[in-house]
Amino acid sequence: MKILIADDHHLILEGVKSKLCELGDDLEFATAMTIDEVRAQLAQGMPPDLLIMDLSMPGASGLDHVVEVRERFPSLPLVMLSGAEDARQMKDLLALGVRGYIPKAYSPDIMLSAIRLVISGGVYVPPMLLDPEPVKPAGQTAADPHAEGSLEGLRSLLTERQVDVLRLLALGKPNKSIARDLSISEGTVKIHLAAIFRALNVRNRVEAVVASRRLSGL
Repeated sequence: MKILIADDHHLILEGVKSKLCELGDDLEFATAMTIDEVRAQLAQGMPPDLLIMDLSMPGASGLDHVVEVRERFPSLPLVMLSGAEDARQMKDLLALGVRGYIPKAYSPDIMLSAIRLVISGGVYVPPMLLDPEPVKPAGQTAADPHAEGSLEGLRSLLTERQVDVLRLLALGKPNKSIARDLSISEGTVKIHLAAIFRALNVRNRVEAVVASRRLSGL
């Protein structure tokens, strides 16, 4: 697997490369420190299997470089790194088709879990996009256990274990990590996920995370 990492700070480049080495031995890394270098790398024969790119780096103008990569290489998984934690910007980027947004304030382990999710075909949605205090409909109070979006409301649909699985899913963890964290088998994780999808009326992991924005504290 070839991974292109684009950032204008050597420390970030080396740190990301070092952590991603935990993905396995069959890895090839390329780096770029400007948007022009990204273009040059992408023009060299076969594109990489994954592009991890800083949102703000020399040559970037707004989201133009993201749009350019998406238009030229629509099937290339693109993950954004950023020092900013702007929820609107995250949503805009996910709407453009990026496969993940990782704030640089996050831990290396979260980054690794997010990349594993993307490699497996998923989309990493930062937990901060989940509303910590959902807006209650008129006439409802925070103390109302049946208020839409409350954690109690979720528990009326899911078991405690399924809530635990959903929490870890929102952190971008793959099934194997969820199983390890909860001391259950991967098969059991899949069973819980199927039940979660049915209960939330969603089709996949990404939709489940988006639907969980209604939850408090997730």
